[in-house]
Amino acid sequence: MGRAPGREKGPPARGGGAGRPKAGRGANRRTIRAMTTTRPDTLPFTGDAAADTLLASDPLALLIGFVLDQQVTVQKAFAGPAELRRRLGTLDAAALAAMDPGEFAAAFAARPALHRFPGAMAGRVQELCAVVARDHAGDASRVWTEAGNGADLERRLRALPGIGEMKARTLVALLAKRFGVRPPDWEAVAPSHPTLADVDSAEALARYQEQKRAWKASQKTAGRG
Repeated sequence: MGRAPGREKGPPARGGGAGRPKAGRGANRRTIRAMTTTRPDTLPFTGDAAADTLLASDPLALLIGFVLDQQVTVQKAFAGPAELRRRLGTLDAAALAAMDPGEFAAAFAARPALHRFPGAMAGRVQELCAVVARDHAGDASRVWTEAGNGADLERRLRALPGIGEMKARTLVALLAKRFGVRPPDWEAVAPSHPTLADVDSAEALARYQEQKRAWKASQKTAGRG
């Protein structure tokens, strides 16, 4: 899902989302009525009950899983947040953003590495944490609970480091189907094809991954034609 990071060349250049967080910038400028949401008990993406529960209960864990979901299996990507918390002791956005980048990258690279490209992905995840801490007062759920409509939700998701168009649209569908986050016109930006949003069991995940492999194979065949 999303663009491949390519060959590892160290952490990507830090853009506007990098740096130490500034608490709640703009948080007091206007009153926002957040939407009411629900929460599933689990998201069956990893095969590990604790990791799956964390994805459902911790919004930042869910976002980190999506950031990691490229050029590794779904299971590997979404198990990453639980393992990162185990290694660093926290998934607090401000704490992770303020951590020494070298220490943060070392946690990713320790065997077994959290990703095929641990250096680049560590930088991307730390940038994500910085944006959540700075722009959303450390609460990742505000990315979606304060969205005005479907297009705004997609825009807010795509503003996050490591979340491109495909991931943002999949997240829109997942949030609607599993968390009850349904801002006006969310259907207009959600994918019409099967995505992780449709995975509600281990069996459904296996079917999804098989369909994805078949689609990739068809794309390769078409490219040779």
